[in-house]
Amino acid sequence: MNLRTLALATALVVPAAALADHTYQVTGPVVSSSADSITVKKGSENWEIARGDDKTEVKPGEKVTITYTMTAKKVEVKSGGSEKKAKKSAK
Repeated sequence: MNLRTLALATALVVPAAALADHTYQVTGPVVSSSADSITVKKGSENWEIARGDDKTEVKPGEKVTITYTMTAKKVEVKSGGSEKKAKKSAK
């Protein structure tokens, strides 16, 4: 394998890794669970996390750590946002 082939392969692989979903974690006691979601107490808030492929059975009161990702389903652009920035820049 020559240097050009190695450089090309690296250039194709590195951006793909950079686009991978970021993962996050939440840890706390289970408030409730169903086939579709798990609710975990984090501080004074209840976090409801939708279940994916992992169907591990959890019971209320058990302490769990859930790893999750956030993915946009839809992006809606509101008009007028760039006008405000343009007015501030003009001043």
